[in-house]
Formats: sequence, C-alpha cells, structure tokens
Amino acid sequence: MVAGLRALGAVIDDCDPKCWKITGITHFPDEAVIDCGLAGTVMRFLPGVASLSAGMTTFFGDEAASHRPMEPLVSGLRQLGAQVSGISLPIQVSGPLTGSVAVIDSSSSSQFISALLLVGPRLANGLTITHTGTATVPSQPHIDMTLAGLADRGVSVFQRGSIWEVLPGPIAARDEVIEPDLTTAAVFLGAALVCGGQVSIAAWPTQSTQPGWRILGILEQMGAVVELTDSGVTVTGQGEIRGIDIDLRETSELTPVVAAVAALASTESHLRGISHIRGHETDRLAALSAEISGLGGECRQTEDGLVIIPRPLSPGVFHTYADHRMAHAGALIGLRVNGICLDDVGCTSKTMPDFPETWEAMAA
Repeated sequence: MVAGLRALGAVIDDCDPKCWKITGITHFPDEAVIDCGLAGTVMRFLPGVASLSAGMTTFFGDEAASHRPMEPLVSGLRQLGAQVSGISLPIQVSGPLTGSVAVIDSSSSSQFISALLLVGPRLANGLTITHTGTATVPSQPHIDMTLAGLADRGVSVFQRGSIWEVLPGPIAARDEVIEPDLTTAAVFLGAALVCGGQVSIAAWPTQSTQPGWRILGILEQMGAVVELTDSGVTVTGQGEIRGIDIDLRETSELTPVVAAVAALASTESHLRGISHIRGHETDRLAALSAEISGLGGECRQTEDGLVIIPRPLSPGVFHTYADHRMAHAGALIGLRVNGICLDDVGCTSKTMPDFPETWEAMAA
C-alpha cells in the first residue's frame, strides 16, 4: 500500500516504524505501475485514487489476484467517467472522474463501496452510491469504518439502507493513533481457548468499529472467559471448547480462526452467511473444508458456509494457499495436534511479518 501510494505521488516518511508522516498527493504522475500482490485493499482502493488523475496507472498482482472479484468497482469507476481496460487484474486506469452517481452490486465485498466512498469528497458534485444486489453487502462494519474515517476528517457522509451519499469538500489532515489489527490478533486469542491457557493483548480497545473486535464474544460462546479492561484484553480457556452456530457475514475475516477452533470442539458447528469468502485470497470455504477434512475431520461446505463435526485429527500437511488467514487456521490446529506442518507460513507476512517468531514465543 505504501509503495502504491508513493507511486501515485504521496510522500510517506516511515523512518520511524512507530510514527509515520503522510503528505497527500499534490501532483499525480503521467504514468504509474502498482503491484497489488494479493492485497484486496490495494487492488480495490487505489484504482479509485488513480482515477482522479488523467494519467495512466497500471495495476497487476499475484496470479491468484486475477481471480478475485473486481467488476463491481470497475463498473462504478466507469459510470463516474474513468477509463478502465478490463474487469480483473491486470488493468489500466485513467481519469478524470466527472460523474456523481454509481450503481453497483457489492454482494461479494464491502470493499467496492468503501473504495468509491473514499474518492467521493474529491468529485465536483459529490457521490451517490446504490447497491443493487439481491444479497446485502457483507462486512457492513468495514463500511462503517470507512464512513467514520471520512467523518472524522470533516467529510459529510450519509447512509440510507443500500444508498450512500458523500458531499464534496476538503479532507482534513489528522493525527491518528492506529488501533491494533484485531482480526490478526484473533488467532492469538483463539490459542488460549485451544490450549486451555491464557493470552493477554495490550491496547485492545474497549470498543471498536473493527469487525475483528467481535472475536471476544465468539470465543466466549465457544467456552472462553474474556476480561476486557482499559489496558487490554485477557482470554482464558477452560478446557472445553463448545461448537457454535453463528452468522459471520459481518465478520467473515474471522472464519478461518473460528473454523479451526470449531474443528477442535466437543460439538458440531455451523458457520453461516459467508458464501462471499469464496472470492477472498483463496476460496476459503473450499480450502478449509479440504484441509480440515484432510486431517481426518469432517468439514462440509453448504451454500453459504460450513458445517464442522469434530473428529480426531491426525498429523499432516496443512496447505495455506498463499493465504495468511489459512495459515492462522493451521497454526491453531497445530497447537493441539502434533505433527501439523504448514506448507507456507511465510504468507503470514502480508499482515504480520514476524508472525512465526511471535507465535513460537507465545507457544514457548
């Protein structure tokens, strides 16, 4: 993301790893090339920024990125006046944006709505976005985060059902303290329940718009004791893991962690509302079903989720599919089943470069 923003003309001083200074784009380049890797936020958020310029920006990514849904975003940008060369990576994007109305089907990802919201204040007449899909937009809390971020910077934003409106105007500079990444932290809290131990994470907020915050209630339902204070959170496992019947549509990034814990539970689990994660870094429903079942468990796909019936698990290779969340799932199972080998733990560097070392230190 940093490299992509720099390619578009932003100045980012990250010499101090704990305090970055960002100066907004004052001049777009005539041409730019951005490597998205497998990051959905890069491949979906930055094309909108790039389309504010008349210059040409080329986006490409990992091979798997070309299979991730992009068409709703491309459609929205085209409706606003952008020129976009295709409907999936690699694509070329150029502006400027002259329209003010976009009608898209965002059933497969909330990121399409957020991506358009972020450029709305820069449009001469603002922006009205309408979601037309038969299914509701997944991960509404992520859209709430976007709306809150814009509002905190002086932007007027409104939501009425499946319609969002952004008024034109300046985006104020702000000093910001970034919360911990609660979704990535979830795997460490899950470890407490899996092992019947205790894990504490400092600076965990008492309230947050991050969907990952909801892992606390989920782990409580599955048998953990959660203590949340102003200084952080402590999760304690009690020995038994209970199965769960839950709709994860708004918190779908937690699915691999919840599925891994469910595979070690005493009763069966039903994870619902997550059909859209078939289009994440990998088809996570198919991947979780294959890997848990491959170790001797029973994990079946349904139309919109998974049914997990705990069975004794055996040692084996847990394939990660270049997906950091799948690696988290395998790491959790490996705490209880000796001989689990992740084929590529390096994919966790996407969100936590020191995950292997931190995980090992926790386990030790």
